[in-house]
Amino acid sequence: MSERVLANFLIALEALISNRTRSLLTALGIIFGVAAVIAMLAIGNGTQQELNEQMKLVGVNNIVVEPIVEQREESTGEQGRREKEKYSPGLRLADAEALIEVIPNIRKVSPEIILDTYIISNGIRRSAKLVGVEPVYFEIFNFELLEGRMFNKGHIEVGAPVCIIGKGIKNRFFPTENAIGKKLKVGPRWLEVVGVLEQRLISDQSVSSLGIRDYNMDVYTPLQTVLVRYENRDLVTASDIQKANSRAGDDDDDDDDENTSGSNRKTNYHQLDRMVLQVDKTEMLSSVADVVARLLERKHFQVVDYQVEIPELLLKQQRRNNELFNYVLGAIAGISLLVGGIGIMNIMLASVLERIKEIGLRLALGAKKKDIIYQFMFESVLISISGGILGVILGVSLAYLVSNIAGINTVISISSIAISFGVAAAVGLIFGITPAKRAASQSPINSLRYE
Repeated sequence: MSERVLANFLIALEALISNRTRSLLTALGIIFGVAAVIAMLAIGNGTQQELNEQMKLVGVNNIVVEPIVEQREESTGEQGRREKEKYSPGLRLADAEALIEVIPNIRKVSPEIILDTYIISNGIRRSAKLVGVEPVYFEIFNFELLEGRMFNKGHIEVGAPVCIIGKGIKNRFFPTENAIGKKLKVGPRWLEVVGVLEQRLISDQSVSSLGIRDYNMDVYTPLQTVLVRYENRDLVTASDIQKANSRAGDDDDDDDDENTSGSNRKTNYHQLDRMVLQVDKTEMLSSVADVVARLLERKHFQVVDYQVEIPELLLKQQRRNNELFNYVLGAIAGISLLVGGIGIMNIMLASVLERIKEIGLRLALGAKKKDIIYQFMFESVLISISGGILGVILGVSLAYLVSNIAGINTVISISSIAISFGVAAAVGLIFGITPAKRAASQSPINSLRYE
């Protein structure tokens, strides 16, 4: 039995080799179908992986509160004077303390102050961001230390001149030496490095779409250190009073041009630059965000100079849309495989008509109907399998080209290759049944007399 099957396989293989061009054209539908499935799923998996990484960057169950710093817009007359009387203290540390005390569903609060500054060390200077944080910040965003230690209670209480640096800063300023215990001049102050964070891979797309920073190039210091040694925008200084008086003088000036240039300036009066709230449960995010917005509105005297965002919900919606997009891509690629299968059936049916005399001769020499079925089934399966192999090679190549040329992240999974190849083989088997049965149903006498 096995010898007959092997003989039929060799006959089918010989027939395909003798008609190489037709076999290749028949397999094109399968080749492009398999390549489309692999390439599209690779793009979809890459997008999904990037979204998962973005989820890690924004944290889990987080609400982000950021101040709104706008240019001063004033108008003349009674209405304009009433609008200028509105006052808000801005986003402050007191707001963070009030939120965690009043709203029970908030687990952690991480206030941040972000200053644009520069770093000087060993004759090297570069711009950077100094981020004043509390230790809970590293817990919320799942940061891990590569070396050193976190801020201790003494650092926080006295505002010690210490810092934790990102891996990029370490590679830039201390490429061949241990950074722990070394000094960095961050702005006008010297800070001692007590820790180095693990590197976090962040794509340019994540930076632009989420509005996040490159954490690897940041310098982190206790929040109290920033307030004591750098800047506390909640304090009223002599320069602030002088600026306020100068603006008041500009308001009395009838010259519109001078008033515009003197008062329409972008100033940040908020003590904090960001506040991240971590909520107990995901389903509570929207309701807690609404309560946070209302509470801040009351504390800011009905002035909405802040914005409340839930990045996790936005990413989850984006992930759902991406999954739907993947299903659509998979369906389109599956249709191309179906079309390829139909092409195989059509060519094989035409091949049966062309080879009726050959079929009749085999039957007359003692071949059984199942031998004819095996022959044509082997031909269709061989076409689909060879097309599947070429399609896998083409699909993997397309995925790499898309990744390298277009800059789109692609992830080729073994499952996508196995599924597409298995479907290609199944298509050849299914669509080869009808031509094989038709070939076996031929009468030997009529086939030999067929012209």
